[in-house]
Amino acid sequence: MVGDWIEKYPDAVKKIYDAGHEIGTHSDTHPHVNNLSYEKNIEEIENSNNKIENITGNRTDLYRTPYGEYNQIVIKSAQDKGYFTIQWSLDTLDYTGVTGEEMWNRIKNKISSGDIILMHNGTKHTADSLEKIIKNIKEKNLEIVKISDLIYKENYIIDVNGTQKRN
Repeated sequence: MVGDWIEKYPDAVKKIYDAGHEIGTHSDTHPHVNNLSYEKNIEEIENSNNKIENITGNRTDLYRTPYGEYNQIVIKSAQDKGYFTIQWSLDTLDYTGVTGEEMWNRIKNKISSGDIILMHNGTKHTADSLEKIIKNIKEKNLEIVKISDLIYKENYIIDVNGTQKRN
């Protein structure tokens, strides 16, 4: 979650958290993190996480960078503060206004075990498409799990695309 969204919709943050969903930070102001210093990267992550903690009572150790941007400074700043950086493997392009059917058609022949699907809150068709997309994923005999159950937490590297690989 982005910090300004957290501030704007605290009741939604609490509802999402109370429903058992895992929450990660997506920065405080959604900047191009590759252009930020080490210190500014930490500030972006920590400010967002502070807002999450103020509402839920818990901190997260998950961080998805804005725009999927990664460089050594971004990764080091996150890792030094104990965060696991997350990258997606499939993009629904939901932010372009495509329908749920178009989102599913985009990923249905590519999806496999271990994939992370990029979707956004506040986009035109994402919320009303989730039920169908989740149903279709399950019909492919794939299980939907929390990110923390999917990612490596030790003995891994992050490749040039920001993707975790077993070391």
